[in-house]
Amino acid sequence: MNIEIGNVLLIGSILLFISVIAGKTSYKFGVPTLVLFLAIGMLAGSEGIGGIFFDDPALAQFIGIVSLNFILFSGGLDTNWTSIKPVLWQGIALSTAGVLFTAVLVGAFVWVITDFTIYEGLLLGAIVSSTDAAAVFSILRSKSLALKSNLRPTLELESGSNDPMAYVLTIAFLGLVVNQDQSILSVIPFFLQQMVIGALAGLLFGKASRYVINKIKLGFEGLYIVLVIALVFITFSVTSLVNGNGFLAVYLCAVYLGNQDLIHKRSILQMFDGLAWLMQIILFLTLGLLVFPSHVIPVIGIGVLVSAFLIIVARPVSVLLSLLPFRMKMRRRWYISWAGLKGAVPIVFATYPLLAGVDKAGMIFNIVFFVSLISLFTQGTTLSLMASWLHVALPEKAKQKTPTDLILSEGVKSEIAELTLIEGNASIGKRIVELDFPKTAIIAMIKRDGTFLTPKGSTTLEANDTLIVLSENKQGINSVYESLDMDSV
Repeated sequence: MNIEIGNVLLIGSILLFISVIAGKTSYKFGVPTLVLFLAIGMLAGSEGIGGIFFDDPALAQFIGIVSLNFILFSGGLDTNWTSIKPVLWQGIALSTAGVLFTAVLVGAFVWVITDFTIYEGLLLGAIVSSTDAAAVFSILRSKSLALKSNLRPTLELESGSNDPMAYVLTIAFLGLVVNQDQSILSVIPFFLQQMVIGALAGLLFGKASRYVINKIKLGFEGLYIVLVIALVFITFSVTSLVNGNGFLAVYLCAVYLGNQDLIHKRSILQMFDGLAWLMQIILFLTLGLLVFPSHVIPVIGIGVLVSAFLIIVARPVSVLLSLLPFRMKMRRRWYISWAGLKGAVPIVFATYPLLAGVDKAGMIFNIVFFVSLISLFTQGTTLSLMASWLHVALPEKAKQKTPTDLILSEGVKSEIAELTLIEGNASIGKRIVELDFPKTAIIAMIKRDGTFLTPKGSTTLEANDTLIVLSENKQGINSVYESLDMDSV
């Protein structure tokens, strides 16, 4: 069956429906949802029962780039700066040095056991070097894993920030494969340019996006979602145009925004959480459709060897080397090693050699697909088991709250206060989003002229407003007095 304009909506909606229903029940059988999305795509493909012919790496790559922007942005929004600050340098080490070590080790191994040149081996190693943000985010959150000693923020920080490094290495080694006369030292300036420009652009666009979101008055809450989507792709596109790493810029922009007060933040977080799931499904379905199972079978032998080496040797060695400067118990290092899941990102990156016309591009793509599948099955299904076995799991009640958890649920508020704004108060005329309000407190209601209003970030405070404030503790109430420039009682 060929995909045509007349049937694309029907086919797409049916596949989405099947994926959602399958995802709902997948964990009852211990199978990661993302594996099922891939499987559904393969079953619907040209060699499956659906018979849908899809062999367009360029379109798949485009869908992959769009999807990764949503996934990385959603993950960045859900990254709590307070949680990642203690593990910032560990995360950076894993997402840079760890990715490089993995790429080199896997590349050298592939060079030894196959007829690949060293540059072709390094290209394959770079493609599979990063942990997949979509896989890690979805599995950790679906399983509600509560981990000791900042392990969860470490894993989420690494998986969210190491795709840019893998992308840079993939493009760099692809250039070496295509242009054999280039020196490997040419990778260094390219790497520095991509990462430095990407980081600076991400922070600049984050600050600019916060200003635009909070200052512009659109009138309709739904338009703010559209505005943020536009800002996401402006961030990615402009950064890429100036030869920076667009993926890094999008992630850092989202991390900055996720830790700021924004108008309609609740709606933005909810919408991007849903969009991230939608994009994960679309991405995995697309990649499943792109794969021809008959082409994967001949590389199973090599795929098993590469998978085993990656999971048992390359990933653990890379983690241990990256974390040498830091104090951490060995069992926690082992768990970080085991949580190095592969997913859709390596498969998306494997389309770059296909489009560049590299001789072994087809073989690389099929090996990468097999490695990602093995990783999702072996590591994705055993994250909870390994957490218990290595004694790094915490009870559910001790799970750290992410920004989404804090925004989407009110939490337990044990303190309440009524504050009236008198004439001359500095907060009068300001919108709630412009207040330096503590994270542990919320304005539940505003009493104005005898009526009660449900406040939003865009609500402007007026003289004689009575604010009904809820807080987790007395200290939060005192902080509210300070932010409203009022004397505490």
